[in-house]
Amino acid sequence: MEKKEKKTEQEWKSCLTSDQFMVCRKKGTERPFTGPWLDEKRPGIFVCTCCGHPLFKTAGKFDSGTGWPSFFEPYSPESLATEADNSHFMRRVEVLCARCDAHLGHLFDDGPAPTGLRYCINGIALEFKPQ
Repeated sequence: MEKKEKKTEQEWKSCLTSDQFMVCRKKGTERPFTGPWLDEKRPGIFVCTCCGHPLFKTAGKFDSGTGWPSFFEPYSPESLATEADNSHFMRRVEVLCARCDAHLGHLFDDGPAPTGLRYCINGIALEFKPQ
């Protein structure tokens, strides 16, 4: 595992847009069907908007119909971290960037084969690197 990227709140504010900061550092959510990358299908890699860490490949992306980019597997087992999220009177699994702990979205068990998982990710938390 590589070294964690740590910054102060002020440092994050200075390098992110206000919307990116709200989602990635304050655990917000973009409105469905408004974020980038929802329809992105070109071969490539989705990386963390905060630190550039590889998170997902286009090959693992699918259309979930939810309004957020969805993936059935991460770039690698070391790409993501998860933790319990009991906010909003729900039990969910929060998905975080393993390098900088940016909030990315949530993990659900209603995805397609082969994993049956759905990583429901805020598009604003991602940048796309075409290959």
